[in-house]
Amino acid sequence: MARPPDSFEEFEATSLFCPRCRRATPARKKLLLVLPSGTKYDYVCSECGTAVGAKMDNDATEFHRTIPPRRLPPRPR
Repeated sequence: MARPPDSFEEFEATSLFCPRCRRATPARKKLLLVLPSGTKYDYVCSECGTAVGAKMDNDATEFHRTIPPRRLPPRPR
């Protein structure tokens, strides 16, 4: 049986529940780590700065963009 296609590729949170503010507030996406397996982001409350969530992006292109390719020394003749 064929699986139906996903309705979306990426999900971005615009507001999340903040335990400090005790209500849903706008959230800012903040880059946390760039790893070989993907990029990790934190979501923080835009009003008080409390961490309210996290997201792992499994796209490794950012990692390969941050490290320049290693140059090999010239071969002796």
